[in-house]
Amino acid sequence: MLRFLRHVLRLARLAYTLARHDALFPLETLRIAPGLVVLARLVRRRGDPRRPGQRLAAAFTAMGPSFIKFGQALSTRADLLSEQVALDLGQLADHLDPFPGREARRTIEEELGRPVDVLFSCFEDVPVAAASIAQVHYAVTADGREVAVKVLRPAIEEAFARDLDLFYWLAELVERTQPRFRRLKPMASVRAFADVVRIEMDLRMEAAAAEELGANFADDPGYRTPLVDWDRTARRVMTMERVRGIPIGDREKLLAAGHDLNAVLRKSAEAFFYQVFRDGFFHGDMHGGNAFVEESGCVVPVDFGIMGRVDADTRGYLAELLTAFLQRDYKAVAEVQFRAGYVASDKSLDVFAQACRSIGEPIFGKPSNQISVARLLAQLLRVTEQFEMQVQPQLLLLQKTMLMAEGMGTRLNPDVNIWELARPLIEDWMQTHFGPRARLERTVGEALDAARKLPRLVDTLEKIAERERRRAEHELAVPAAPEPRRARADWALLLAAAALAAALAALWG
Repeated sequence: MLRFLRHVLRLARLAYTLARHDALFPLETLRIAPGLVVLARLVRRRGDPRRPGQRLAAAFTAMGPSFIKFGQALSTRADLLSEQVALDLGQLADHLDPFPGREARRTIEEELGRPVDVLFSCFEDVPVAAASIAQVHYAVTADGREVAVKVLRPAIEEAFARDLDLFYWLAELVERTQPRFRRLKPMASVRAFADVVRIEMDLRMEAAAAEELGANFADDPGYRTPLVDWDRTARRVMTMERVRGIPIGDREKLLAAGHDLNAVLRKSAEAFFYQVFRDGFFHGDMHGGNAFVEESGCVVPVDFGIMGRVDADTRGYLAELLTAFLQRDYKAVAEVQFRAGYVASDKSLDVFAQACRSIGEPIFGKPSNQISVARLLAQLLRVTEQFEMQVQPQLLLLQKTMLMAEGMGTRLNPDVNIWELARPLIEDWMQTHFGPRARLERTVGEALDAARKLPRLVDTLEKIAERERRRAEHELAVPAAPEPRRARADWALLLAAAALAAALAALWG
């Protein structure tokens, strides 16, 4: 009861904040606490010229760090919100007033167990950037290396824990009272959000992500990650090499420095493609301020708090899906979705193919520089309700990141499509890894793997059959009805034979 009252009071305050920004529509759509919504309407500020998504973004900013992060997460849910609201939330700035430098120093000393003056010969108390979870200070190590030191906000973990408890309560309320929203998996979405935040608040995990991404591009001279200083890194403090370069979103400075914008875009697009399809591990927050272009032209990403993973099956699904779309083979697009289990088997394949055509044709009718692969994926996700498709959380962050990359590309050069610049590499890689020969090689590999496992399977089945035979002989020594006992042994042998037959079918089918 105490938890219920606490959340109701908190919800009342949030409803008031939403009303002050004329952004009550999420509560109205979800039909959460209609009584509170009616009361909140009394203080609604009407006549605000901003779009609904912009008003909601302003309300989330006023609510604090957890809601800024939550708003950014919601920007991936074009299936839940309108596309324009999702786009507006995608512009939600993760900037807050900085906390004092003395607090940063205290955290550093508590985490690393040494005075700041011993760790660094110079430490700038005024941060260069301050976000909802942490802020960054420039410093110089005792041995003369220029570094960037990221420090968590004081008590940020406790603040997020309180807000996550509220989010779980609201998601549970929606699932219990609004059956039509269950397919959107509110509880699972909050859990995914909580997992991301939990990783962001352990800066050792961010440092590990930076190293993993860097290792994946160790042989690429055009893309790298900053070096991690593990001696000056802990749960609430992370120290990395300071990157000297121009923010990738600053068109004017890049041009003034003599950089080829198309070359920068091509490197970025190729790197992102490799991250998703080759490695299944990608930078999930690629806005114009989260990567720098060094004097050599090398692209260096920063801020590795939000990273995405795509498993091998999903990568194969995406590759087939995009290939079919690019070939405008909408029946193949539909078949990929059905085969992946994303569309219920009782739905019409032909009708779903028709829906895919309605998405693809308007896009492919435009010049190449106006084609958005991210919009294509977003609109495909938008048909989920009509065909009762389950939400695929692993694709939502990917779609958002693609949209951010396309937006960055448009700002740098509005006359080109970043995916078009990287098209030769993408087509060659897709043909090598997902063409007919690659599929045949995978089939042969799977058959050989099955062949290697077959002796172990036969041995296991023989042991099962022998154990059942001995059990049957033992039971025959005890006076009882013989038929069921023999039947049990016979069934064991039949099951063993069936398993063996299935294994052989998998090997030779």
